[in-house]
Amino acid sequence: MSISRKKFLKTGMAAAAGLAFPGALFGSALSRNTITILYTNDTHARLDPFPENATRFAGLGGIARRANLIREIRKRERNVMLLDAGDVFQGTPWFDVYGGEVDLELMTEMGYDAMAVGNHEFDNGPEGFAEAANKAGFPILAANYDVSGTPLNSFVRRFIIKETGGFKIGIFGLGIQLEGVVRRELYGDVKYLDPEIWAAGMVRSLRSFHNCDFVICLSHIGYQYPDKRIDDLKLASKVKGIDLIIGGHTHTFLDEPSLVLNPGGTYTIVAQVGHSGVRLGRIDIDPDLWARNRDYSAKYYTIGERLNS
Repeated sequence: MSISRKKFLKTGMAAAAGLAFPGALFGSALSRNTITILYTNDTHARLDPFPENATRFAGLGGIARRANLIREIRKRERNVMLLDAGDVFQGTPWFDVYGGEVDLELMTEMGYDAMAVGNHEFDNGPEGFAEAANKAGFPILAANYDVSGTPLNSFVRRFIIKETGGFKIGIFGLGIQLEGVVRRELYGDVKYLDPEIWAAGMVRSLRSFHNCDFVICLSHIGYQYPDKRIDDLKLASKVKGIDLIIGGHTHTFLDEPSLVLNPGGTYTIVAQVGHSGVRLGRIDIDPDLWARNRDYSAKYYTIGERLNS
C-alpha cells in the first residue's frame, strides 16, 4: 500500500482538486430541468490508479481523480445524482487491511446518493459488512435480500426516493443469488428473494403509492448470461416500469447503454461501466423529453485518460 489510511483520508481528496479537466470534456451546461445521473460499479477497492506498468488500464482510475471529475460536473450542472451498483469491496490491500471502511468514507465525502449490495460486500461476513457500513453516509439498497435478524438490518434498505429539479425519482436495489457465489458462512442468515418478483413489486409501489416520475434499479445481478439466469437484459424485458437499470457484477464495459423494450411498451435503459473505477458513466434525462419520447443522452469518462491538446 502506497500511503497510510490516515494520510489518504486527509490528503487524497484534497490532492484531486489540483487535477485539471479540460473544458471540452464537459461541453455546455444543460437545461435547468435536466437530471444528470453519474454512476459507477464494481470499483473493487481500487482507490489508487493502476500502476503505469500495468498490463491493462495502465495509469487509469483512482478515486481522487473521480472525485475531482464529479466536482467539476456538479459545478456545471444543477441536478446531479451519484449512484453505485455494488462490489465496492475487495480487490486491493485497501480492503484487506480496512475492510471497506475507507471506500465508504470516501464515497460519502464524494456525495454518493446510494449504492447496491454486491456479492463482495459479504467477503468479511455480515458483521464485517455492517461494521464498514457504519462509515456510509448514504443508503445501501437491496430489495430482494431479507436481512432481518442479521447485523445488516439497520443498514440495508429496499428503496429510497429522491426529488431533484421537480422530478421524483424512485431507486431500488437488487442483489445476485448468493448461494454458489458467496460461501454460506459469509452471508449467514441473509435470504435471497426472486429479483423479478421484487422488482415488479418495487415498481408498483414507487409508481402507484409514491407517485414517482422515474424509476432506477441499481442491479448487481449481471448484464447478460447465455443461460436462464436472470440478468439485467432479461429483467428489463420482463418487468415494466423501470426506466433505468444501472448494473454491475459482470464487469461489462458498455460504450453506450442498451435499450430494451419492456412489457409496458416503452424502453428501459441498461447501463454498466466495467470495473475498478476506470470509467464514470453519465446519463442526462430531460423530464419533458423523456416523458414524450424516451429521449436521453449518455456518455462515459475514462478516469485518468490523457487527452490530446
